[in-house]
Amino acid sequence: MKFGGTSLADAGKLRFAAGRIKAARRKGRAVAAVVSAPGETTDELLALAGRVSPRPPARETDALLSCGELISASLLAMALDALGVPAVSLTGAQAGFLTDTSFGAAGIKELSPARVMKELRAGRVAVVCGFQGADGRGDLTTLGRGGSDLTAVELAHALKAGCCELLTDVKGVYSANPSLVPEARKVPAMTYGELETLALFGTEVRQLRALRRAAALGVRLHLRSAFHPGEGTLISSRAPGRRAFLSLHEGPAGAEAAVIGGPEPAELAEAGRRAGAAAFRREKGAVLFSPGGRGAADLLRKLHAELSAAGFMTWKSRD
Repeated sequence: MKFGGTSLADAGKLRFAAGRIKAARRKGRAVAAVVSAPGETTDELLALAGRVSPRPPARETDALLSCGELISASLLAMALDALGVPAVSLTGAQAGFLTDTSFGAAGIKELSPARVMKELRAGRVAVVCGFQGADGRGDLTTLGRGGSDLTAVELAHALKAGCCELLTDVKGVYSANPSLVPEARKVPAMTYGELETLALFGTEVRQLRALRRAAALGVRLHLRSAFHPGEGTLISSRAPGRRAFLSLHEGPAGAEAAVIGGPEPAELAEAGRRAGAAAFRREKGAVLFSPGGRGAADLLRKLHAELSAAGFMTWKSRD
């Protein structure tokens, strides 16, 4: 279970996260939790470094930024202990993450999860600092922005976990941005490739490096809310049904409506015509519709309605 920074931003959210872990353990699951730095801690630390030095050394910057995840890990372990759940916080190095020396964007060379396995077998929750590791000299390193997702994927694979849950402040992936398309529906399942294409064409989803690594390793992902108990979106190599996903894409000539997956070319062209698109083109697995003078957001809503009517968004969940 990986918790994002917004899920750990204050004492109440930390206690809530601990409750989610306790509930998972009640179902008979051993839990390794990966944590990001709380709230805006990483940005605040970077700003502080900039006030101290005009050019902070890369090694010292990584040493500083790694403190954010340690704050989350130790506090979450305390919150678990308060609920009667035995837990231990572990740095990336203690969890077995050996990296190269590319400070700020380190690559994982090896993962030896013996310490994590030892804690799980002893009945404890292993709370692992995401985003970090150590190089061969023992120097602290960080994996780059969003690196906690990569930590979670690699650890899930090493532990042979049934699933890697990525818990944030959103309920899952939707057929379109709900703030633009009120009728957007939460997608119960999609493929790695579909999610990657969405990310390439405007949707803020998971760190691409982590997503591609999950696909390469075959790690099933479950994108779900840290604050709501409902199911989120399962990401794997296969997903059933006729699906389509929409996003806004900023192209060279301005905003376009991007459609990923699902429809055959003729069906999609017809949906675009009925929605009033001025033109369309294909690029990297997406079809991009030009809105003409209508506005891309308006076109996006009309495309969503047309594709829904054609049966490309037939799953039940919308919450």
